[in-house]
Amino acid sequence: MDLTELTISEAAEGIANRRISPLELTRACLERIQRLDPLLNSFITVTPETALEAARQAEAEIQTGGARSRLHGIPLALKDLYETRGVLTTAGSLFFQDYIPDEDAAAVQKLAAAGAVLLGKLNMHEIALGVTSTSPHYGPCHNPWDLSTICGGSSGGSGAALAGRLCLGSLGSDTGGSIRIPASLCGVVGLKPTYGRVSQRGMVPLSWNLDHAGPMARSVRDAALLLQVIAGYDPLDPYSIDVPTDDYLEQIESGVSGWRVALACDAFFTEATNPEVWEAVREAARIFAGLGAVVEEVSFPDARQAALANGLMTTSDGAAFHQERIQSQPERFGEDIRQRLQAGAAYTSSEYALARRTQAVLRRQFASFFDAYTILLTPTTPVTAPPIEGPNAVEQARLLTRFTAPFNLTGLPALSLPCGFTSAGLPIGLQIVSRPWAESTVLRAGYAYEQAAGWGGRKPGIG
Repeated sequence: MDLTELTISEAAEGIANRRISPLELTRACLERIQRLDPLLNSFITVTPETALEAARQAEAEIQTGGARSRLHGIPLALKDLYETRGVLTTAGSLFFQDYIPDEDAAAVQKLAAAGAVLLGKLNMHEIALGVTSTSPHYGPCHNPWDLSTICGGSSGGSGAALAGRLCLGSLGSDTGGSIRIPASLCGVVGLKPTYGRVSQRGMVPLSWNLDHAGPMARSVRDAALLLQVIAGYDPLDPYSIDVPTDDYLEQIESGVSGWRVALACDAFFTEATNPEVWEAVREAARIFAGLGAVVEEVSFPDARQAALANGLMTTSDGAAFHQERIQSQPERFGEDIRQRLQAGAAYTSSEYALARRTQAVLRRQFASFFDAYTILLTPTTPVTAPPIEGPNAVEQARLLTRFTAPFNLTGLPALSLPCGFTSAGLPIGLQIVSRPWAESTVLRAGYAYEQAAGWGGRKPGIG
Protein backbone atom coordinates (compact mmCIF):
# COMPACT_ATOMS: atom_id res chain seq x y z
CA MET A 1 0.00 0.00 0.00
CA ASP A 2 1.27 3.47 -0.93
CA LEU A 3 0.67 5.35 2.29
CA THR A 4 0.81 8.75 0.57
CA GLU A 5 -2.38 7.89 -1.33
CA LEU A 6 -4.39 7.78 1.90
CA THR A 7 -6.74 10.55 2.92
CA ILE A 8 -6.56 11.90 6.47
CA SER A 9 -9.69 9.93 7.33
CA GLU A 10 -8.26 6.66 5.98
CA ALA A 11 -4.89 7.19 7.65
CA ALA A 12 -6.53 8.10 10.96
CA GLU A 13 -8.58 4.91 10.91
CA GLY A 14 -5.48 2.86 10.14
CA ILE A 15 -3.53 4.53 12.95
CA ALA A 16 -6.37 3.98 15.40
CA ASN A 17 -6.52 0.29 14.43
CA ARG A 18 -2.71 -0.02 14.70
CA ARG A 19 -2.50 -1.05 11.02
CA ILE A 20 -0.57 2.10 10.07
CA SER A 21 2.43 3.60 11.82
CA PRO A 22 2.65 7.41 12.05
CA LEU A 23 6.39 7.01 11.62
CA GLU A 24 6.04 4.97 8.42
CA LEU A 25 3.44 7.43 7.11
CA THR A 26 5.71 10.39 7.78
CA ARG A 27 8.70 8.66 6.19
CA ALA A 28 6.61 7.94 3.09
CA CYS A 29 5.67 11.61 2.76
CA LEU A 30 9.25 12.78 3.30
CA GLU A 31 10.51 10.31 0.68
CA ARG A 32 7.93 11.59 -1.81
CA ILE A 33 8.86 15.20 -1.04
CA GLN A 34 12.52 14.43 -1.68
CA ARG A 35 11.70 12.67 -4.93
CA LEU A 36 9.02 14.91 -6.44
CA ASP A 37 9.31 18.37 -4.95
CA PRO A 38 12.25 19.27 -7.22
CA LEU A 39 9.58 19.13 -9.98
CA LEU A 40 6.82 20.92 -8.05
CA ASN A 41 8.74 23.38 -5.86
CA SER A 42 5.82 23.30 -3.43
CA PHE A 43 7.95 23.60 -0.26
CA ILE A 44 10.10 26.49 0.91
CA THR A 45 11.24 24.65 4.04
CA VAL A 46 11.13 20.91 4.81
CA THR A 47 11.61 19.82 8.43
CA PRO A 48 12.46 16.09 8.27
CA GLU A 49 14.19 15.76 11.65
CA THR A 50 11.44 17.41 13.67
CA ALA A 51 8.76 15.64 11.63
CA LEU A 52 10.25 12.22 12.33
CA GLU A 53 10.66 13.05 16.02
CA ALA A 54 7.01 14.19 16.23
CA ALA A 55 5.93 11.00 14.44
CA ARG A 56 7.90 8.83 16.88
CA GLN A 57 6.32 10.66 19.80
CA ALA A 58 2.83 10.29 18.29
CA GLU A 59 3.40 6.58 17.74
CA ALA A 60 4.52 6.06 21.33
CA GLU A 61 1.58 8.05 22.72
CA ILE A 62 -0.94 6.17 20.60
CA GLN A 63 0.50 2.79 21.58
CA THR A 64 0.40 3.60 25.28
CA GLY A 65 -2.57 5.89 25.75
CA GLY A 66 -4.59 6.23 22.58
CA ALA A 67 -4.92 9.01 20.03
CA ARG A 68 -5.44 12.63 21.11
CA SER A 69 -7.55 13.28 18.01
CA ARG A 70 -8.08 12.00 14.48
CA LEU A 71 -5.12 14.17 13.44
CA HIS A 72 -2.73 12.46 15.85
CA GLY A 73 0.25 11.26 13.82
CA ILE A 74 -1.05 12.77 10.54
CA PRO A 75 1.61 14.55 8.38
CA LEU A 76 0.53 18.07 7.39
CA ALA A 77 2.24 21.07 5.82
CA LEU A 78 1.50 24.78 6.25
CA LYS A 79 1.40 27.78 3.96
CA ASP A 80 4.51 29.75 4.83
CA LEU A 81 2.72 32.67 6.47
CA TYR A 82 1.70 30.69 9.56
CA GLU A 83 4.25 31.48 12.25
CA THR A 84 6.00 28.35 13.51
CA ARG A 85 8.19 28.30 16.59
CA GLY A 86 11.80 27.69 15.63
CA VAL A 87 10.97 27.19 11.92
CA LEU A 88 11.57 29.73 9.16
CA THR A 89 8.44 31.71 8.19
CA THR A 90 9.00 33.75 5.02
CA ALA A 91 5.52 34.75 3.78
CA GLY A 92 7.16 34.28 0.38
CA SER A 93 9.04 37.54 0.88
CA LEU A 94 12.65 38.68 1.06
CA PHE A 95 11.71 40.84 4.04
CA PHE A 96 10.99 37.70 6.11
CA GLN A 97 13.68 35.45 4.62
CA ASP A 98 15.42 35.10 8.01
CA TYR A 99 12.35 35.29 10.28
CA ILE A 100 12.19 32.46 12.80
CA PRO A 101 9.25 33.04 15.21
CA ASP A 102 9.35 32.30 18.93
CA GLU A 103 5.74 31.08 19.02
CA ASP A 104 3.32 29.12 16.86
CA ALA A 105 0.30 30.76 15.27
CA ALA A 106 -2.95 30.03 17.08
CA ALA A 107 -4.14 27.52 14.46
CA VAL A 108 -0.75 25.79 14.50
CA GLN A 109 -0.95 25.51 18.28
CA LYS A 110 -4.26 23.68 17.87
CA LEU A 111 -2.80 21.29 15.31
CA ALA A 112 0.14 20.58 17.62
CA ALA A 113 -2.20 19.94 20.55
CA ALA A 114 -4.11 17.50 18.33
CA GLY A 115 -0.87 15.59 17.66
CA ALA A 116 -0.41 16.46 13.98
CA VAL A 117 3.06 16.12 12.41
CA LEU A 118 4.53 19.16 10.61
CA LEU A 119 6.43 18.28 7.43
CA GLY A 120 7.39 21.86 6.60
CA LYS A 121 6.32 25.18 5.12
CA LEU A 122 4.82 25.62 1.67
CA ASN A 123 5.56 27.96 -1.21
CA MET A 124 3.14 30.79 -1.88
CA HIS A 125 2.62 33.97 -3.83
CA GLU A 126 4.71 36.74 -2.27
CA ILE A 127 3.00 38.24 0.84
CA ALA A 128 -0.18 36.38 -0.28
CA LEU A 129 -0.95 39.15 -2.81
CA GLY A 130 -1.43 37.12 -5.97
CA VAL A 131 -2.81 33.97 -7.53
CA THR A 132 0.04 32.42 -9.54
CA SER A 133 2.56 31.39 -6.84
CA THR A 134 5.26 32.19 -9.38
CA SER A 135 7.75 33.63 -6.93
CA PRO A 136 10.75 35.70 -8.02
CA HIS A 137 12.38 34.83 -4.68
CA TYR A 138 11.61 31.13 -4.11
CA GLY A 139 10.83 29.99 -7.65
CA PRO A 140 7.56 29.08 -9.39
CA CYS A 141 5.29 26.43 -7.96
CA HIS A 142 4.22 23.88 -10.60
CA ASN A 143 0.83 22.21 -10.99
CA PRO A 144 1.06 18.39 -10.73
CA TRP A 145 -1.59 17.97 -13.45
CA ASP A 146 0.60 19.86 -15.95
CA LEU A 147 3.98 21.13 -14.82
CA SER A 148 3.87 23.97 -17.35
CA THR A 149 0.82 25.51 -15.64
CA ILE A 150 0.36 27.50 -12.45
CA CYS A 151 -1.04 25.89 -9.32
CA GLY A 152 -2.97 29.02 -8.32
CA GLY A 153 -2.40 31.14 -5.27
CA SER A 154 -1.68 32.52 -3.02
CA SER A 155 -1.76 29.12 -1.23
CA GLY A 156 -0.23 27.53 -4.33
CA GLY A 157 2.23 25.28 -2.53
CA SER A 158 -0.66 23.81 -0.54
CA GLY A 159 -2.58 22.95 -3.70
CA ALA A 160 0.45 21.46 -5.43
CA ALA A 161 1.63 19.45 -2.40
CA LEU A 162 -1.83 17.99 -1.84
CA ALA A 163 -2.43 17.09 -5.49
CA GLY A 164 1.09 15.65 -5.68
CA ARG A 165 0.47 13.53 -2.54
CA LEU A 166 3.35 15.13 -0.61
CA CYS A 167 1.20 15.75 2.48
CA LEU A 168 -2.22 14.67 3.70
CA GLY A 169 -3.57 18.11 4.59
CA SER A 170 -2.67 21.78 4.81
CA LEU A 171 -3.72 25.16 6.12
CA GLY A 172 -4.01 28.04 3.69
CA SER A 173 -5.19 31.63 3.88
CA ASP A 174 -7.77 33.36 1.69
CA THR A 175 -8.13 37.13 1.12
CA GLY A 176 -9.60 37.10 -2.40
CA GLY A 177 -9.66 33.37 -3.18
CA SER A 178 -6.25 32.16 -2.07
CA ILE A 179 -7.51 28.83 -0.67
CA ARG A 180 -10.20 28.16 -3.26
CA ILE A 181 -8.25 29.13 -6.40
CA PRO A 182 -5.39 26.64 -5.89
CA ALA A 183 -7.95 24.05 -4.77
CA SER A 184 -9.77 24.56 -8.07
CA LEU A 185 -6.68 24.57 -10.29
CA CYS A 186 -5.05 21.60 -8.53
CA GLY A 187 -8.15 19.42 -8.14
CA VAL A 188 -8.30 19.38 -4.33
CA VAL A 189 -10.67 20.68 -1.65
CA GLY A 190 -10.37 24.08 0.00
CA LEU A 191 -12.65 25.79 2.53
CA LYS A 192 -12.78 29.47 3.33
CA PRO A 193 -14.77 29.56 6.58
CA THR A 194 -16.88 32.48 7.74
CA TYR A 195 -14.79 35.55 8.59
CA GLY A 196 -13.78 35.26 12.25
CA ARG A 197 -14.34 31.49 12.52
CA VAL A 198 -10.61 30.58 12.64
CA SER A 199 -8.08 32.71 14.50
CA GLN A 200 -5.70 34.83 12.41
CA ARG A 201 -3.34 35.35 15.34
CA GLY A 202 0.20 34.53 14.35
CA MET A 203 -0.38 34.75 10.60
CA VAL A 204 1.54 37.33 8.55
CA PRO A 205 -1.39 39.51 7.41
CA LEU A 206 -2.33 40.87 4.01
CA SER A 207 -5.68 42.45 4.92
CA TRP A 208 -6.92 42.46 8.51
CA ASN A 209 -10.45 43.02 7.17
CA LEU A 210 -10.50 40.25 4.56
CA ASP A 211 -8.04 37.50 5.59
CA HIS A 212 -9.49 34.08 6.36
CA ALA A 213 -7.62 31.01 7.63
CA GLY A 214 -8.88 27.62 6.50
CA PRO A 215 -8.18 23.99 5.63
CA MET A 216 -7.11 22.38 2.37
CA ALA A 217 -7.26 18.63 1.81
CA ARG A 218 -7.95 15.88 -0.71
CA SER A 219 -11.52 15.19 0.41
CA VAL A 220 -14.42 17.09 1.93
CA ARG A 221 -14.40 14.88 5.03
CA ASP A 222 -10.72 15.69 5.55
CA ALA A 223 -11.44 19.43 5.30
CA ALA A 224 -14.11 18.97 7.98
CA LEU A 225 -11.63 17.11 10.21
CA LEU A 226 -9.12 19.93 9.94
CA LEU A 227 -11.75 22.61 10.54
CA GLN A 228 -12.95 20.76 13.64
CA VAL A 229 -9.51 21.23 15.18
CA ILE A 230 -8.70 24.81 14.15
CA ALA A 231 -12.11 26.52 14.46
CA GLY A 232 -13.17 28.44 17.53
CA TYR A 233 -13.11 31.80 19.25
CA ASP A 234 -9.73 33.27 20.17
CA PRO A 235 -9.99 36.13 22.71
CA LEU A 236 -6.43 37.17 21.83
CA ASP A 237 -7.35 37.77 18.17
CA PRO A 238 -9.29 41.05 17.69
CA TYR A 239 -10.80 39.70 14.45
CA SER A 240 -12.07 36.45 15.97
CA ILE A 241 -15.84 36.31 16.53
CA ASP A 242 -17.41 34.50 19.48
CA VAL A 243 -19.89 32.18 17.75
CA PRO A 244 -20.18 28.51 18.83
CA THR A 245 -18.64 25.94 16.50
CA ASP A 246 -20.49 22.91 15.19
CA ASP A 247 -19.58 19.26 15.00
CA TYR A 248 -18.62 19.44 11.33
CA LEU A 249 -18.82 15.67 10.85
CA GLU A 250 -22.07 14.95 12.66
CA GLN A 251 -24.40 15.66 9.71
CA ILE A 252 -21.91 15.43 6.84
CA GLU A 253 -23.52 12.29 5.39
CA SER A 254 -27.13 13.48 5.75
CA GLY A 255 -27.57 14.56 2.14
CA VAL A 256 -29.28 17.51 0.46
CA SER A 257 -32.78 16.18 -0.21
CA GLY A 258 -35.32 18.99 -0.12
CA TRP A 259 -32.72 21.77 -0.12
CA ARG A 260 -33.22 24.81 -2.34
CA VAL A 261 -30.07 25.18 -4.42
CA ALA A 262 -29.32 28.29 -6.47
CA LEU A 263 -27.12 28.14 -9.58
CA ALA A 264 -25.69 31.59 -10.41
CA CYS A 265 -26.43 32.10 -14.12
CA ASP A 266 -26.25 35.86 -14.69
CA ALA A 267 -23.72 37.45 -17.05
CA PHE A 268 -21.12 38.01 -14.33
CA PHE A 269 -20.76 34.26 -13.87
CA THR A 270 -21.13 33.21 -17.52
CA GLU A 271 -19.58 35.84 -19.78
CA ALA A 272 -15.91 35.17 -19.01
CA THR A 273 -16.18 31.46 -18.19
CA ASN A 274 -14.59 28.70 -20.25
CA PRO A 275 -17.43 26.65 -21.82
CA GLU A 276 -16.01 23.39 -20.44
CA VAL A 277 -15.95 24.90 -16.94
CA TRP A 278 -19.51 26.15 -17.24
CA GLU A 279 -20.82 22.82 -18.53
CA ALA A 280 -19.11 20.98 -15.63
CA VAL A 281 -20.82 23.30 -13.13
CA ARG A 282 -24.17 22.83 -14.86
CA GLU A 283 -23.67 19.06 -14.62
CA ALA A 284 -22.91 19.48 -10.91
CA ALA A 285 -26.25 21.28 -10.52
CA ARG A 286 -27.97 18.36 -12.28
CA ILE A 287 -26.33 15.96 -9.81
CA PHE A 288 -27.70 18.02 -6.91
CA ALA A 289 -31.16 17.74 -8.48
CA GLY A 290 -30.65 13.99 -8.73
CA LEU A 291 -29.84 13.93 -5.01
CA GLY A 292 -33.26 15.41 -4.25
CA ALA A 293 -32.48 19.13 -4.13
CA VAL A 294 -34.63 21.73 -5.86
CA VAL A 295 -32.24 23.57 -8.20
CA GLU A 296 -33.05 27.00 -9.61
CA GLU A 297 -31.06 29.18 -11.98
CA VAL A 298 -30.76 32.66 -10.47
CA SER A 299 -29.20 36.05 -10.91
CA PHE A 300 -26.85 36.80 -8.02
CA PRO A 301 -26.79 40.60 -7.91
CA ASP A 302 -23.81 42.85 -7.16
CA ALA A 303 -21.13 40.16 -7.24
CA ARG A 304 -19.11 42.35 -9.62
CA GLN A 305 -19.37 45.30 -7.24
CA ALA A 306 -18.26 43.07 -4.36
CA ALA A 307 -15.24 41.81 -6.29
CA LEU A 308 -14.14 45.36 -7.14
CA ALA A 309 -14.47 46.54 -3.54
CA ASN A 310 -12.56 43.50 -2.32
CA GLY A 311 -9.71 44.24 -4.71
CA LEU A 312 -9.47 47.86 -3.56
CA MET A 313 -9.47 46.92 0.11
CA THR A 314 -6.95 44.08 -0.35
CA THR A 315 -4.31 46.28 -1.94
CA SER A 316 -5.01 49.23 0.39
CA ASP A 317 -4.78 47.09 3.51
CA GLY A 318 -1.65 45.40 2.17
CA ALA A 319 -0.09 48.80 1.50
CA ALA A 320 -0.90 49.81 5.09
CA PHE A 321 0.76 46.74 6.60
CA HIS A 322 3.82 47.03 4.33
CA GLN A 323 3.93 50.84 4.38
CA GLU A 324 7.46 51.21 5.73
CA ARG A 325 8.82 48.44 3.52
CA ILE A 326 7.32 49.79 0.29
CA GLN A 327 8.60 53.28 1.10
CA SER A 328 12.13 52.36 2.15
CA GLN A 329 12.99 49.28 0.03
CA PRO A 330 10.49 48.89 -2.83
CA GLU A 331 13.08 47.03 -4.93
CA ARG A 332 12.90 44.03 -2.57
CA PHE A 333 9.33 43.31 -3.67
CA GLY A 334 8.59 41.40 -6.85
CA GLU A 335 7.41 43.60 -9.71
CA ASP A 336 3.74 42.58 -9.52
CA ILE A 337 3.64 43.04 -5.74
CA ARG A 338 5.31 46.44 -5.88
CA GLN A 339 2.85 47.54 -8.57
CA ARG A 340 -0.20 46.38 -6.59
CA LEU A 341 0.98 47.83 -3.26
CA GLN A 342 1.70 51.19 -4.83
CA ALA A 343 -1.74 51.16 -6.44
CA GLY A 344 -3.26 50.33 -3.06
CA ALA A 345 -1.41 53.19 -1.38
CA ALA A 346 -2.72 55.61 -4.02
CA TYR A 347 -6.41 55.10 -3.22
CA THR A 348 -7.98 58.03 -1.40
CA SER A 349 -9.59 57.82 2.01
CA SER A 350 -12.93 58.53 0.34
CA GLU A 351 -12.50 55.60 -2.05
CA TYR A 352 -11.63 53.32 0.83
CA ALA A 353 -14.58 54.57 2.89
CA LEU A 354 -16.93 53.85 0.00
CA ALA A 355 -15.51 50.32 -0.33
CA ARG A 356 -16.13 49.72 3.38
CA ARG A 357 -19.69 51.01 2.93
CA THR A 358 -20.13 48.57 0.03
CA GLN A 359 -18.85 45.81 2.28
CA ALA A 360 -21.41 46.58 4.99
CA VAL A 361 -24.33 46.78 2.55
CA LEU A 362 -23.41 43.64 0.61
CA ARG A 363 -22.76 41.60 3.73
CA ARG A 364 -26.39 42.13 4.68
CA GLN A 365 -27.63 41.66 1.11
CA PHE A 366 -25.69 38.46 0.46
CA ALA A 367 -26.73 36.96 3.79
CA SER A 368 -30.38 37.75 3.00
CA PHE A 369 -30.10 35.77 -0.24
CA PHE A 370 -29.88 32.63 1.88
CA ASP A 371 -33.28 33.26 3.42
CA ALA A 372 -34.60 31.68 0.21
CA TYR A 373 -31.80 29.24 -0.70
CA THR A 374 -29.72 26.77 1.30
CA ILE A 375 -26.63 27.03 -0.90
CA LEU A 376 -25.36 28.87 -3.98
CA LEU A 377 -23.37 27.13 -6.73
CA THR A 378 -20.83 28.93 -8.94
CA PRO A 379 -17.64 27.99 -10.74
CA THR A 380 -14.67 28.52 -8.44
CA THR A 381 -12.59 29.98 -11.26
CA PRO A 382 -13.72 30.95 -14.77
CA VAL A 383 -10.80 29.07 -16.36
CA THR A 384 -8.55 26.15 -15.49
CA ALA A 385 -4.84 26.46 -14.75
CA PRO A 386 -3.17 28.95 -17.13
CA PRO A 387 0.43 28.44 -18.28
CA ILE A 388 3.22 29.73 -16.06
CA GLU A 389 4.58 31.63 -19.04
CA GLY A 390 1.24 33.34 -19.59
CA PRO A 391 -0.26 36.76 -18.79
CA ASN A 392 1.32 38.66 -15.93
CA ALA A 393 0.32 38.09 -12.33
CA VAL A 394 -1.78 41.27 -12.07
CA GLU A 395 -3.93 40.23 -15.05
CA GLN A 396 -4.28 36.71 -13.66
CA ALA A 397 -5.44 38.08 -10.31
CA ARG A 398 -8.29 39.99 -11.94
CA LEU A 399 -9.43 36.89 -13.81
CA LEU A 400 -8.99 34.15 -11.21
CA THR A 401 -10.46 36.02 -8.21
CA ARG A 402 -13.59 36.96 -10.15
CA PHE A 403 -15.92 34.44 -8.47
CA THR A 404 -14.11 34.04 -5.15
CA ALA A 405 -13.47 37.64 -4.03
CA PRO A 406 -17.15 38.57 -3.49
CA PHE A 407 -17.32 36.08 -0.63
CA ASN A 408 -14.21 37.44 1.05
CA LEU A 409 -15.74 40.90 1.10
CA THR A 410 -18.92 39.53 2.66
CA GLY A 411 -17.24 36.89 4.83
CA LEU A 412 -19.49 34.00 3.77
CA PRO A 413 -18.30 30.37 4.03
CA ALA A 414 -17.28 29.02 0.62
CA LEU A 415 -15.99 25.59 -0.39
CA SER A 416 -14.19 24.59 -3.59
CA LEU A 417 -14.04 20.97 -4.70
CA PRO A 418 -13.38 19.14 -7.99
CA CYS A 419 -16.30 18.91 -10.42
CA GLY A 420 -14.66 17.55 -13.55
CA PHE A 421 -11.79 17.94 -15.99
CA THR A 422 -11.30 19.70 -19.29
CA SER A 423 -10.51 17.85 -22.49
CA ALA A 424 -6.87 18.76 -21.77
CA GLY A 425 -7.08 16.93 -18.43
CA LEU A 426 -7.02 19.97 -16.14
CA PRO A 427 -9.22 20.09 -13.00
CA ILE A 428 -12.37 22.22 -12.77
CA GLY A 429 -13.60 23.61 -9.43
CA LEU A 430 -17.15 23.96 -8.09
CA GLN A 431 -17.77 26.65 -5.45
CA ILE A 432 -20.49 26.11 -2.82
CA VAL A 433 -21.49 29.13 -0.69
CA SER A 434 -23.95 29.50 2.18
CA ARG A 435 -25.07 31.82 4.97
CA PRO A 436 -22.72 33.08 7.72
CA TRP A 437 -21.48 30.36 10.11
CA ALA A 438 -22.92 27.58 7.90
CA GLU A 439 -19.68 25.66 7.38
CA SER A 440 -21.54 22.46 8.24
CA THR A 441 -23.95 23.18 5.39
CA VAL A 442 -21.31 23.70 2.70
CA LEU A 443 -19.36 20.66 3.90
CA ARG A 444 -22.51 18.51 3.88
CA ALA A 445 -23.36 19.70 0.37
CA GLY A 446 -19.80 19.17 -0.80
CA TYR A 447 -19.68 15.66 0.66
CA ALA A 448 -22.98 14.69 -0.99
CA TYR A 449 -21.78 15.94 -4.36
CA GLU A 450 -18.30 14.41 -3.97
CA GLN A 451 -19.76 10.96 -3.25
CA ALA A 452 -22.22 11.15 -6.14
CA ALA A 453 -19.84 12.58 -8.74
CA GLY A 454 -16.77 10.47 -7.91
CA TRP A 455 -14.09 12.89 -9.08
CA GLY A 456 -12.00 12.40 -5.94
CA GLY A 457 -10.49 9.16 -7.24
CA ARG A 458 -8.59 10.81 -10.10
CA LYS A 459 -5.00 11.83 -9.53
CA PRO A 460 -2.23 13.41 -11.62
CA GLY A 461 0.29 11.15 -13.32
CA ILE A 462 3.29 12.68 -11.57
CA GLY A 463 5.35 10.21 -9.52
